[in-house]
Amino acid sequence: MNTSTNPARITVLGAGFGALSTVRELRLRDAHAQITLVAPRAELHYLPGIIWIPSGLRTRADLIVPLDNFLRRMNVAFHPAEVTGLADAGRTVLTSLGEVANDALVIATGGRFIKKLPGIEHAITPCEGITAAERIRDRLHSMQGGSIAVGFAGNPNEPTAVRGGPMFEFLFGIDEQLKREGRRDRFELVFFNPSTEPGNRLGPKAVKHLLDEMARRGIRTYLGHKLKRFEADKVVTEGGEFHADLILFMPGMTGNTWFDATDLPRSPGGLLQADAHCRIPGTERLYVVGDSGSFPGPDWMPKQAHMADLQAAAAAANLLGDLQGRPTNATFKVELICIVDAINQGTLIWRTPDRNWLLPSTRLLHWAKRGFEWNYLRQYR
Repeated sequence: MNTSTNPARITVLGAGFGALSTVRELRLRDAHAQITLVAPRAELHYLPGIIWIPSGLRTRADLIVPLDNFLRRMNVAFHPAEVTGLADAGRTVLTSLGEVANDALVIATGGRFIKKLPGIEHAITPCEGITAAERIRDRLHSMQGGSIAVGFAGNPNEPTAVRGGPMFEFLFGIDEQLKREGRRDRFELVFFNPSTEPGNRLGPKAVKHLLDEMARRGIRTYLGHKLKRFEADKVVTEGGEFHADLILFMPGMTGNTWFDATDLPRSPGGLLQADAHCRIPGTERLYVVGDSGSFPGPDWMPKQAHMADLQAAAAAANLLGDLQGRPTNATFKVELICIVDAINQGTLIWRTPDRNWLLPSTRLLHWAKRGFEWNYLRQYR
């Protein structure tokens, strides 16, 4: 606990949704804390918007938000570096540009995609960032026809460490884009997944809706077969293989490489172990938010920005309480909410431990997703 009259030194690692929401929540609760943000660049990459890059609805410039003004408004020091490890039981962060001391630490450096599948270099992993989405855009523009395979898989040791929603959006978005360009008839779209119920974390209604939508759009499905490998023009599974001129694939997620340079507790899937209060068990004033952590909850608990925002609020409240010697055990609600977009329309899916709702596709929901993006980024611009 910080017992001096100096402001508490709080370090936040990362510059994504979880990290920036933590900064906002901390500053909302404490005007005087000395906050340092550690990340390679002072900019937010709004990855939910990359689904619109192939169609031209978004560009790189639209989705990269410089954080200089935000950091200035929040009175946050910025340390531009890669995190390489921890020392002194977490009180010192080791980085590529020196050490950063802290009285409390929040880890929100995201996750890492598991790239162990043989031949995965032949696939594009869309959520790796804006560059990946631009590769998809350029490949689509250069193709005269052929087969496009879109799929995802999970981390077998971490049920929640999967990000399938964007792959449905790329699938439906590419279908709509090719129709707009008048060349859909030259392409075969194939969706593949090791499960027979892809997207089951979204709920049974969502699975049926998504599969029905694929059938309506003439998208072939290849389900229920464990993946063996990719080749330059082929997806190979234990149940057979099929041709693919372009492969878009989202593997499961695990922890950052730098976690291996620490003795922090890990989940079976390689993420940082967390309790319901975002504390890392067995440590002093170390917290985790977002994709970096493995949290108690249902196996459908999402890895998405909204969940990271909810966890950030709990982590900030508990961190400040711990620094001040107050008993605090704030928790976060588990809530999945997303709009599966298809360029011109969207489907709203909402799931809590008690409810699972689905609102069918409308143009209004597409514009609602764009409106949310504008409003969310406004606080950082």
